[in-house]
Amino acid sequence: MWIVRLALRRPYTFVVSALVLMLLTPFVLLRMPTDIFPSVDIPVLSVAWLYSGLSAQEIEERIIYNHERMIATIVDNIEHVESTAYKGAGVIKIFLQLGASVDAAMAQLAATGPAILRQLPRGMNPPIIIRYNASTVPILQYGFASTKFSESELQDMAFNQVRVGLMNVPGASMPYPYGGKPRVVVVDIDLAAVKSTTSRPNRSWTPSTPKTSFCRVARQKSARPNSMWRSTAARLFWRN
Repeated sequence: MWIVRLALRRPYTFVVSALVLMLLTPFVLLRMPTDIFPSVDIPVLSVAWLYSGLSAQEIEERIIYNHERMIATIVDNIEHVESTAYKGAGVIKIFLQLGASVDAAMAQLAATGPAILRQLPRGMNPPIIIRYNASTVPILQYGFASTKFSESELQDMAFNQVRVGLMNVPGASMPYPYGGKPRVVVVDIDLAAVKSTTSRPNRSWTPSTPKTSFCRVARQKSARPNSMWRSTAARLFWRN
């Protein structure tokens, strides 16, 4: 009640204070930082593995299962772990205990990526580690369709043009484009022709098998034009 008695004894002081607050309000509002969501520390980390060509079951058995075992050994303060396998991709979510250091857990996760690569299929890249917070909720989604360009060309444009153009927006975070058809190299092996070359009597002749044919293609270092390359021995077709 003391503030009421003070206002009754000095009314002009409170009137002037109210006018000052009213005049300063527009300047304070213009200088106040704004955000869509407040800064909330959510102890959740996500690990994304990408490997084109594997089914969801193979992603789970050959990638996610092995990485989950290493995560349980190295990362501290884990509440529970959830994982989802897709065709060509796998996502592992690590939920930490309340009050746990998210930065330390993220550093431990980053250390498990290169260490587990030896147990994964050949050609795997380290995983993508994402730190969740309240602002990771998507606020804008783009969808691309065209009757002129193919799915591979649309994916290239989304990755190399649209995504690069949006990276300069302050505070914006863009994931990798989802969908489309990435550029791949397809090798068709004629097994009948391969078997016919394995029984040649010439000792200098190297037998051709599916494994040796794959190794020969994998050793190619030179860039080839968009054309067809054929090996008469095993009838390998190189389509770029």
